[in-house]
Amino acid sequence: MKKKSSLIKAPLPGLHSDQETAEYFELHSVADVWDRLPESKPVKLKAALAESIRARHTKAKSPVSLRLESEQIAAAKKIAAAKSVGYQTQLRMWIAEGIRRDAKRAYSIREPH
Repeated sequence: MKKKSSLIKAPLPGLHSDQETAEYFELHSVADVWDRLPESKPVKLKAALAESIRARHTKAKSPVSLRLESEQIAAAKKIAAAKSVGYQTQLRMWIAEGIRRDAKRAYSIREPH
């Protein structure tokens, strides 16, 4: 019987700080190595944290109809899966990020330098 190696070589480099990790993921996508990542055990959340997350997700959201190309939806689904989030959640995060970025630009243009 073969013994499983206790050390599985991760397909990602050793990242020792948040800064290194951020810089790495600015240039790379985990989607490229997703199938080679080792499986992990599901996280067991404390009841209070789980309730807080549920409450945050049940906040009222207004439905919006948006027409996207099938390739855009497929790409969003692939990226979202690599990040372990739903694709609609990923789309909302991108929209929120774009709003914050453009609002910051709009305010900096109005302010005299």
